[in-house]
Amino acid sequence: MAEFAAVDRLDVLVLVDNVSDSLSSTPHNVIPEWTGLITGGRMHILSGGAICCAHHGLSLLVTAHVNGQARTLLFDAGPEGATFQRNAGILGVDFGAIDAVVLSHGHWDHAGGLLAAIESIASHRGKGEVPCYVHPGMFAQRATRRPTGEMAVHEPVPDPALLAEAGAKVVNTREPQVLCGGAFYVSGEIPRRTRYERGLPGHMRRAADGKSWEPDPLLIDERFVSVRVRDKGQFVFSACSHAGVINVLRHAKEVFPKVPLYGVMGGMHLSGITEKAIPKTVADLKKFRLKLLAPSAVGKRYLI
Repeated sequence: MAEFAAVDRLDVLVLVDNVSDSLSSTPHNVIPEWTGLITGGRMHILSGGAICCAHHGLSLLVTAHVNGQARTLLFDAGPEGATFQRNAGILGVDFGAIDAVVLSHGHWDHAGGLLAAIESIASHRGKGEVPCYVHPGMFAQRATRRPTGEMAVHEPVPDPALLAEAGAKVVNTREPQVLCGGAFYVSGEIPRRTRYERGLPGHMRRAADGKSWEPDPLLIDERFVSVRVRDKGQFVFSACSHAGVINVLRHAKEVFPKVPLYGVMGGMHLSGITEKAIPKTVADLKKFRLKLLAPSAVGKRYLI
C-alpha cells in the first residue's frame, strides 16, 4: 500500500443521519446546520424547505487538507437517493470535488443513495473517473429475523455492474487500501476479539442454495476509514460499528501502532438487545483516552 500520510486538518460534513439537531449547544469546532446555512448565505428565511431532512442511515463528506490541497471522500450515501440529493443541494456539496467513494458495509441505510451519489459525481467528473470501494460480501441478500420468526428482507446493495453503469470505477476487494495520495486508510476485515461485541443479533443472509437463510451476525464486510491528523493522531470513521467500536479501535491501533488514536465518529449500535454491552464498552473506551468522541447529526460540520 501507499504511505498513510499525515494531513493538516479534517473537515467533516454530515449529509445524512438519523437525527437533526440545531438547538443543542456544540463545542467550538462543531458548526450546527442552521448556523452554517445562515452564515454561509445559503438560508435567508428559516423554513422546512431550507433545512436538511434526517433519515435512518448515514453519509459523511470527509475532506482532508494537506499542503494546501483538499482531498475529499464520500463515506456512505444514506438510505435513499432523494434524501441524499436534497441534503447535498441544501448544504452546497461540490460533487466535482469528490475524489473517492467508500461504502462501509452492505446495508440499505448506507447504500440506498449510492447510485444517485455516483451519478451526481460522474456528471461532474466523468464516468469511471471516481473509484468506489466495496467489499464482495456486501452484495448478499440480507434480512432481519423478527421475534415472530418472520424475515424482514433488506433492500439489496447496488451490485458492481449497476455501480459501474452509474459511473463508478468499482474497486471490489477485501484488502485494505490507502486512497487519495495517502490521505485516507480503508481497513480490511476487522478482527472480532472482544467477547461482549457479538455483532448484530438476528441478522441473516441468503444461503448458497438461494432459498434458505443463515445467521450473519458478524457482518464481516464492514470496514472503517481512518485519517492521520498531524500533531493529533488517528481519527476513525466507524459507520455502524457492527464489528464493535472497541474491536474497530483496537484494530486501528494495531495497523498503525506508532500513530496514537485521537477520536472516533459514527454509529455504535448500542441499542436494543446490545444495550447490555454499554457499561463494558464505556469502560474500554476510556482506556483509549480519546480526545474526541463525535456523535453526528445531519448538517453539522466538524472541524478537526
